[in-house]
Amino acid sequence: MSEVAVLDAQDVVVRYPGNPPVIAVNGVSISVAAGETVALVGESGSGKSSLARAVVGIEKTAAGTVLFREAPVSPLGIRRRSIALTGIQMVFQDPATSLNPRRRVGDQIADGIATARARGAAGSTVDEWLERVGLPTNVSTRFPHQFSGGQKQRIAIARALAARPSLLVADEPISALDASTQTSVAGLMRDLVAESGAGMLFISHDLAVVRRIADRTFVMFGGRVLESGPTDQLWAAPRHPYTQALLAAIPEPDGAGRIPAAPSVDDRTVWAEIPPIMY
Repeated sequence: MSEVAVLDAQDVVVRYPGNPPVIAVNGVSISVAAGETVALVGESGSGKSSLARAVVGIEKTAAGTVLFREAPVSPLGIRRRSIALTGIQMVFQDPATSLNPRRRVGDQIADGIATARARGAAGSTVDEWLERVGLPTNVSTRFPHQFSGGQKQRIAIARALAARPSLLVADEPISALDASTQTSVAGLMRDLVAESGAGMLFISHDLAVVRRIADRTFVMFGGRVLESGPTDQLWAAPRHPYTQALLAAIPEPDGAGRIPAAPSVDDRTVWAEIPPIMY
């Protein structure tokens, strides 16, 4: 792991207005090194997406610090983001809404290339990025609606990586894809990020995919990280009861058709009270 993390978030709090206010992220600390894929897992509503949006500056933090290469990440606003912070790129869950339907996909990938050049990074071509994500170069003149869901996500990945980011934040990037495409797209993201020397924060509820691509895994529940550590160790010997329950919920291809039992209210109360476990 490099000495300077590309992402260093400490004690991050994200709070939404209400009566009482909703604390979506409650004192979470997480780091990502260059060349590393860090996964953030947990059930819906655990705070994963709120944390992802906070570290890229989309969501304003109520407390804590978020550093990108040791410099503070400022919230996104009306003004154009500083050139240095374009080294953070994000891939969203639904490529149909993140791609501009009125612009050709080649032009959108070219935007990423222009962003990289503005930071002084090496130039590249649209054809190069289409090939790297497994698409033919002759599709650059098409519009997003002319592609399948999996192809759109590959285009979104190409656009993000064309900007040559130091940090890629992927928020549930495979959940909208069919099962046959999910693993290949996730693996593609990991390989391209590692190849470029960037770090990736990969948010997902698909534990099987996370196990295949993540170097370290953070488990969130109720806005807090309850357990974290190297992915292989966490899978081999989960120590927090919530992590144990989460892994036990993965279906087993044994033909029995069993559905894991849902946790009780008492279980969930206990999970929230147990101190975090870090390897």
